[in-house]
Amino acid sequence: MKTLVLNCGSSSVKYKLFDMTSGEVMAQGGIERIGLPGTALKLITPDGKKVTVEKEISGHEEGIALILDVLMDGTHGCIRDYGEIGAVGHRVVHGGETFSNSVLIDDEVISKVLECSELAPLHNPANLEGIYAIRKILPGTPQVAVFDTAFHQSMPDYAYMYGLPYESYEKYGIRRYGFHGTSHRYVSYRACRILGVHYEEQRIITAHVGNGGSITAIRNGKSVDTSMGLTPVEGLLMGTRCGDVDAGALPFLMRKEGLDVAGLSDLLNKRSGVWGISGVSSDMRELEAACAANNPRALLAMKMYIYRIKKYVGAYAAVLGGVDILVFTGGVGENQSSLRAEVCRNMEYMGIKLDEITNSTVHGREMVISAPDSTVTVIVVPTDEEYMIASDTQMILHL
Repeated sequence: MKTLVLNCGSSSVKYKLFDMTSGEVMAQGGIERIGLPGTALKLITPDGKKVTVEKEISGHEEGIALILDVLMDGTHGCIRDYGEIGAVGHRVVHGGETFSNSVLIDDEVISKVLECSELAPLHNPANLEGIYAIRKILPGTPQVAVFDTAFHQSMPDYAYMYGLPYESYEKYGIRRYGFHGTSHRYVSYRACRILGVHYEEQRIITAHVGNGGSITAIRNGKSVDTSMGLTPVEGLLMGTRCGDVDAGALPFLMRKEGLDVAGLSDLLNKRSGVWGISGVSSDMRELEAACAANNPRALLAMKMYIYRIKKYVGAYAAVLGGVDILVFTGGVGENQSSLRAEVCRNMEYMGIKLDEITNSTVHGREMVISAPDSTVTVIVVPTDEEYMIASDTQMILHL
């Protein structure tokens, strides 16, 4: 069966088409700047060529229609007609407390996703645009929603509740939800498959580290704590997000800078993090270059970035009562060997000992990077959220 996976952002659509019989990625690509000048579909053809299709696209439906047309294109396509697509899987960011698993999409599910939009106003409405578009263009094709928050619904209440008045939870659902759940689920399970150990018997810390980042503690296949919270702002220092901050600093800043709610949100989400500290970039490659040039603010940002990761690894080791496996994933976790080395430095006391030579050679591929005498297995596993979405879609539909 061929399964199309869609990840719709506020002004973008990313896609992959899988042949689930073989697990092959038949096509992949994405559209950026939907509704803005200079829109283009960038794709990788079945023979590995990179192609750009320039076209002004006003909305998600028009963009998805273009993707489907290109999939059937005689030059760049890989299918003959729409009927070859047996199902469509969608990334949906926020499922609230309603969804703890992936689900077949129907009117009731759409209604519940709409209710969760207040918790993810930039993401859920865009995710729904993709669902609506497929309903219109491919009527009758089954669709499945896979939620970023679902994996973390196994957290105990004492881990997900905040120390705010309980009424704030009852009235508004203010609690820790966590994100990147599909990635954390995939890499933790995949690591166990690679190592030949039982997933349901391991204590695992997964570090999804990139421009956005989160860390999750997993016991016996279940998420028991995660660093992101009500929103993706909490936790690690990120590209432009501040991560953990004293809540008392926020009204102080609002008074001093004359910020309204929108202004504060912009500061926390878009002007903070690595970019805000360094003044250089939110891109870790550019930050590394600035560090090599001894830029003091870049060096500070890098130290803060690594320190937060190390601190959460230590905290989650305490939560789990020890660690069996530490997984690095995400754009930075998969590719930046120096960061992995610094995170694991001086962690021998808790059983983490890196093989420095092996670690230095690993970029974007599956590999154990811990030393043979390390009691914690440290492993790099490139994430594949799209495959997880396609796999869930197949499972839900019993195909």
